Amino acid sequence: MAFRKTILALTATILSTPAALADKNDDIQDINPITTGVASLRISPDARGASMGELGAATDPDANSQYWNSSKYAFAYSQGAVTINYVPWLRKIVNDIYLASVSGYWKIGSQDLQAVSASLRYFSLGDVTVGNNQATINPYEMAVDIGYSRKLSTKYSMGIVFRYIYSAMGYDNTGQDANSIGASAFAADINGYFTYYPIIGRNECQWSWGWNISNIGSKLKYEGQQAAFLPANLRIGTAFTFPLADYHNLTFGLDLNKLLVPAKPRAQDFINEDGSTNEQAYQEAEQEWEDMSSFKGIFKSFGKGYSGKNEFFKEITLSLGAEYAYNDQFFFRAGYFYEHPTKGNRQYFNVGAGFAISAFKLDACYTVATAANSPLDQTLRFSLTFDVDGIKGLLGKR
Repeated sequence: MAFRKTILALTATILSTPAALADKNDDIQDINPITTGVASLRISPDARGASMGELGAATDPDANSQYWNSSKYAFAYSQGAVTINYVPWLRKIVNDIYLASVSGYWKIGSQDLQAVSASLRYFSLGDVTVGNNQATINPYEMAVDIGYSRKLSTKYSMGIVFRYIYSAMGYDNTGQDANSIGASAFAADINGYFTYYPIIGRNECQWSWGWNISNIGSKLKYEGQQAAFLPANLRIGTAFTFPLADYHNLTFGLDLNKLLVPAKPRAQDFINEDGSTNEQAYQEAEQEWEDMSSFKGIFKSFGKGYSGKNEFFKEITLSLGAEYAYNDQFFFRAGYFYEHPTKGNRQYFNVGAGFAISAFKLDACYTVATAANSPLDQTLRFSLTFDVDGIKGLLGKR
């Protein structure tokens, strides 16, 4: 029989700060992060959203809204736009892991009510040496999706996205060389966006709300391995824009995220009165978790879980950020991301800037981690956007 493995555990480890980095004051028994397959889907691709603390549920629509909340496209100001993003990931540890993506939208119809969108993500782990024969493989994950969004009123829109996912994180090293093995999954997003313009004093402001339930779909299963949950996620956010003066705007945003995946049972969750592990109960719970469907897992994720404790609020991550814009040409951004120490301990500040001229916009983001020894420290992101209306203006077309 062919010997096959997957390196999904490796992927999950390098995509977030290891739970072992939790604060020393936290009991090791409380550390219980949620692990999923295709963890690269949790990496924000663009510099704008990342620099505001990893938020985007309710900010103004842009070409990268496919990741944050695709329903915002229906309120986009331009006919269309395309963006290219590049994230050299975990450069403090390795130098060949990266996320590259392209995303865009196009308004359709004559009444400015609808938009279609699409994106492609490619996450590479670089060269990885595996097996006793020290063979080299190039594991990667990719996702391609298409979306549709529509205004349901002058203030509210909804959107839906269909996604195909391919993960080549497995290998077969029975021969001289190791051969990569892949697995596929399908998922969908559904989301909504509400925006209106209240008058505060003499200023017309903008207040928006957004929600996105993403990556609802099948499990990812390699041959001979247990199926892994996709990183189904609930994102809720709000953003408020206040005009400071002519051409000067200040936006504040807040996003809350909750993974819709139950934590895996642990042996320490099934302790008898004498201190021994109830192996039968533990194995039954582990089997139940492995056999659980994605949809059942969504409801299970809101309960107490196998630990007997309700950790709902610990599993919510917080993103808080701000953006200053001058004449929609110069942008300065900052934000903070917080994850509970027992659920991954990702805690960091992001700062960024952007510059737009005519049909082009360039954004950058830099991460400063607050958790000790975080591999996310000094992470960079770059985004380059091409605006269709701006290109038409350069060409002298309307």
